[in-house]
Amino acid sequence: MSPATTFTLAERIADFALSLREHDIPPDVMQLARLHTLDALGVGTAASAGAVQTRMSRSLLGTNTQADGCSVFGSAACSNAATAALLNGSFIHALEYDDTHMGSIVHGSAVLVPAALAAAEQHQLSLGQMLRLITLGWEVLVRIGLAAPGAFQRRGFQVTSVGGALVSALIASSAAGASRSERVWAQGIAGSQASGIFEFLSEGATVKAMHPGWAAHAGLMAAQLASAGMTGPSTVYEGRFGLFNTYTDEPGAADALGQQLASLGQRWTVREAAFKLFPCCHYIHPFLECVQQLTPLWGSAADIVSLECQVPAGAAPIICEPWARKQTPTAPNEAKYSLPYCLALALLDIPITPEHFMAPELNAQAVALAQKMSWTPLAGANFPEQFEAQIDIRLKNGQQITQRIDQVKGSADRPAAPGEISAKFLANTGKVYEPAQQQALIGLLLQGDPALPVAELSGLMRAR
Repeated sequence: MSPATTFTLAERIADFALSLREHDIPPDVMQLARLHTLDALGVGTAASAGAVQTRMSRSLLGTNTQADGCSVFGSAACSNAATAALLNGSFIHALEYDDTHMGSIVHGSAVLVPAALAAAEQHQLSLGQMLRLITLGWEVLVRIGLAAPGAFQRRGFQVTSVGGALVSALIASSAAGASRSERVWAQGIAGSQASGIFEFLSEGATVKAMHPGWAAHAGLMAAQLASAGMTGPSTVYEGRFGLFNTYTDEPGAADALGQQLASLGQRWTVREAAFKLFPCCHYIHPFLECVQQLTPLWGSAADIVSLECQVPAGAAPIICEPWARKQTPTAPNEAKYSLPYCLALALLDIPITPEHFMAPELNAQAVALAQKMSWTPLAGANFPEQFEAQIDIRLKNGQQITQRIDQVKGSADRPAAPGEISAKFLANTGKVYEPAQQQALIGLLLQGDPALPVAELSGLMRAR
């Protein structure tokens, strides 16, 4: 009998976690894990200054400071591991500026970095051990998404949070040096904690930011419960009421995950992960690139009579529907998922920055310009493997202009340079860290000795 038929999926995943060593990870993959961790720290730190995030910190840290000594982005305080993971994951995802694996529709670092950081601090691991955990998480979480691409979303769940809870449990139990059984139980326990629905879209509610934070929190708690003797089902992925049968509409997803697991240690999916260069929904980014390329072709946004967006069908429910609501968002968090509003900002040459979406009010000119826009499905789209976009503009002088993007910048096909991510980190953290502190963090995360204790990183992260 082959391992695929002998062991459950959770057992196979636990076996990979037990066997993976730092030296097994290719150098370029380890460097990517470093770069994605730096990016996550930057976007999480930027978001920590938001009004909602500031209140979250004050509320949750009020009774949890110092326990476990785990870092919270943008704060000098420490917390217990589960609370730190909850806050940091929520911060990383709050601005829609965090990385994505496009084919699986997974926001990897938003759940993996906070879980691994908190667990590494809790168990006093090294920098290299933390990066191993983050890499482990990428390889499993992406495969969960690839086993049923888009299927979690079709049923109304975010795969990052639902699948992320199980992967965070694997990370946390691995950080603790748990037994094989405990790593399997931790995944099974987290299956009963998995959550994260898309209803936030109906009103632009800020709860989506919590999805990966809660998944990381759930994983830390699941690992602790497993170490205390609680058991979880080893069939948490493929069982009758397991992850795929409960949270997706894809009947062959569990078998697909089994096939995906066969390439663990051979295909490294973090190589396919994309960095985001705008703080708004990733599906909007190629449309913003269209505008960037076309802007020199007309005098001003006032010259536009109409603008039609051709949108991949898989992206439309998030950024286009209902269109009338997308044209008239009422809150900054809602506006981050509005294709017409974000396009209007770009057309008006208004910088699309984290600060814009953290402001109390939207730009009235952008809302007005959004009324001139419409959308239609993009024929032959290859979503989610490609984030494509086309815009067709008609000007007052009768001129027709068309621009198309076949793949978004920051993807594996059009990668962002490490220098661009470092520059993004500097922009995101300038209000929290002194320049010397910023450079020290970049140096440690991108070039630091793997043998250094994570405590070195923790010390640098403490807000001034």
